[in-house]
Amino acid sequence: MTEPRRSTSEVVVVGAGPTGLTLAYELALAGVGTLVLEKLPERVEQVKGGGIQPRTAELLQSRGLLEPVLARALPRDSAGGHFAALPVSLDCAPWRTRHPEPIAVAQWEIEEVLEERAVAAGARVVRGAAVTAVEPDGDGVTVTAGALTVRAGHLVACDGGHSAVRKLLGLPFPGRPGTHQAVLADIRLSAVSPLVPSRAGHMSTLTRHAGGHWAMLVPLGGDRYRFTFGRVGQADPDRDTPVPDEEIADALRAVYGPGTTLGAVDNASRFGDATRQLEQYRVGRVLFAGDAAHIHPPLGGQGLNLGMQDAFNLGWKLAAVVQDRAPDGLLDSYHAERHPAAAQVLHHTSAQRVLADPRPSEDVAALRDIFTDLLRLPDANRHIAGLMSGLALRYDLPGDHPLTGRRVPDAGLVTGAGPVRLSALFGSGHAVLLDLAGTVPEGLPLPPRVDLVRATCAEELGATALLIRPDGYVCWATDGPATGLGSGETGDLGDTVLTAIAGGLTRAG
Repeated sequence: MTEPRRSTSEVVVVGAGPTGLTLAYELALAGVGTLVLEKLPERVEQVKGGGIQPRTAELLQSRGLLEPVLARALPRDSAGGHFAALPVSLDCAPWRTRHPEPIAVAQWEIEEVLEERAVAAGARVVRGAAVTAVEPDGDGVTVTAGALTVRAGHLVACDGGHSAVRKLLGLPFPGRPGTHQAVLADIRLSAVSPLVPSRAGHMSTLTRHAGGHWAMLVPLGGDRYRFTFGRVGQADPDRDTPVPDEEIADALRAVYGPGTTLGAVDNASRFGDATRQLEQYRVGRVLFAGDAAHIHPPLGGQGLNLGMQDAFNLGWKLAAVVQDRAPDGLLDSYHAERHPAAAQVLHHTSAQRVLADPRPSEDVAALRDIFTDLLRLPDANRHIAGLMSGLALRYDLPGDHPLTGRRVPDAGLVTGAGPVRLSALFGSGHAVLLDLAGTVPEGLPLPPRVDLVRATCAEELGATALLIRPDGYVCWATDGPATGLGSGETGDLGDTVLTAIAGGLTRAG
């Protein structure tokens, strides 16, 4: 798409990766004018972060986005997630999810689905537009990308770990520098030895250590593979150093034997294992999401999912503020909720980095053995599975009900129109007031983009009525009559619902 040299937009999103495109779709779905600026002239067809965790799958399902993503999924044996590549599958079944296993799909395929839907909903995407200046003020943000100047009410930086927006604003990115470099490459093999896996499965079956290298070779179908490798006990080259084909061929021979022959390299890049996080995800009218806000070691398939879940959390809040359906302070709850969620991921990926060391000390090897035994215990496995899948995430929202702040399982409901899955109620991006016992009074006015659904449910959801945010988290629930919704100072249901949906608005703002 070509933009005029001077343009306006309600929101500018910088970066057309999974985070930026998810956010663009969420905003466009709510009717917000959204412009995405992407520095690359065209999408790179790279597998990259190629795993969708169960909670992200649930969120995609709730917007009708999962089926087109599943149609592009890579072949994979049935296997749960992993923690530090230890040889125990994580079992998500106790978390009552319809998507208990990670989904393998190339990142560029996810981006293509998201961009297609975002554009269809009204978002604009401009490629070859590298941001060179960001000038925020009290009323909005002026963004310069080459010859293009855009004036917007808000800007969201989703432009990766080397975020141009973050650097232009001079924001510190505190944390720890990386200790190791590795290579990620999409390759084609012209010959394979028996050591090369024939199908993708559990991570522990795909990793090998030999010849001074550690490596992971994931079959993508036909002669295509995703190859990740690093050298053990050797100095790492500079991260910006190009990856020659011979370096990839040497690693293949060292780990998979001389019978494994490199046919072609589709793309290759180096990455590190630094751990960093912005202190504030919101700076006035500029917000940060995805790797622009946090980076961590690439262990356990977390990064892509963490960024997309940032976008699902931020999208409905930013839309409500832009459209004057909520006060500006609602945006502070984005930082209040997502900063701790990312900090938790940074914490457990740091632990995984120790356990996954390709040359473990005797002490680390003993720790791996103990941790492997612990993962075989159902309660320990459930805890780690909830952590890695995102299903255990609970936001600190006001209210005493045990469901407050938690996700709702995708239960089967029966409404006046017939049977429906709970996830299908969120396709419009609205919040849902779910009345399961006929206790919500008739005729009470609801604020915009909040739908009242009366239904019965054969499964036990733990409440008679629930108010569920657009991102699928309970912000109010009751076990009895739904009188609490109208018990605010003004008695106005709309104000009370908005306060509940905002979740900590008064505390954060």
